Amino acid sequence: MSEHDIIQQSRLPVTVSGMLHDLRQLGIREGDHLIVHSSLSSLGWVCGGPQAVVQSLLQAVGAEGTLIMPAQSGDWSDPAEWAHPPVPQEWIELIYKEMPAFDPAVTPTRGMGRIAELFRTYPGTVRSNHPQVSFCANGKYAEYIVAGHPLTPQFGEASPLGKLYAAGAKVLLLGVGFDSCTSLHLAETRFDRMPTKRMGTAMLVDGERSWQWFTDYEYDSGDFAELGVQLENRVRRGTVGQAECALLDMRAAVDFAVTWLPEHRQG
Repeated sequence: MSEHDIIQQSRLPVTVSGMLHDLRQLGIREGDHLIVHSSLSSLGWVCGGPQAVVQSLLQAVGAEGTLIMPAQSGDWSDPAEWAHPPVPQEWIELIYKEMPAFDPAVTPTRGMGRIAELFRTYPGTVRSNHPQVSFCANGKYAEYIVAGHPLTPQFGEASPLGKLYAAGAKVLLLGVGFDSCTSLHLAETRFDRMPTKRMGTAMLVDGERSWQWFTDYEYDSGDFAELGVQLENRVRRGTVGQAECALLDMRAAVDFAVTWLPEHRQG
């Protein structure tokens, strides 16, 4: 959607103070550990763009809280599996040899949206060291949350998701659906029938750039929207700006998913 279209569809500018009010009404409190998935265009025309959104979220959790966003970098994956778009077969070996190593300070996000990409560079934000599915955090427990993110399982108990589950975090879907709810991948690591796959990435090993192969679960968010319907009675709904939002307790959502996913997936 173009900026012109967003302006035409906005009743008034969305401001930091207005978003903070809406976040409070939704149920976000100072001291919360809050993981956010977001769409800037869903908010309406924001005075200050993604900077204003990040400021309002940080103010909402306050000095005692922690703000977290996924910072996934899907380009740092096996080029043989790329489909949007694919690359010619004859390029693949060269990509294996030449893709720069993941650098948490430099490597951009992909598909996370403008809010998450700005948050990656925001003063005080730190990033976990996973080359494909890193998380960024800012606030009191930011360093603890991103530290020691294992290569595999990337969404397991020792990952930022596992730490947030243990800490009783909240999840905010800001203008996006449950198909964007990364937290539910933690549930996938907790049941036995999860298939695995070989993955690859360019990363630093002992200070040297290296292409590394590893095995992890074959994570699949394809049924998360259906799962979200079943979670509706555990969700608090509201709006931030013009964005339809859902706020949920991460632990309750993951615990429900642990029982729901094995029963509803085929195989």
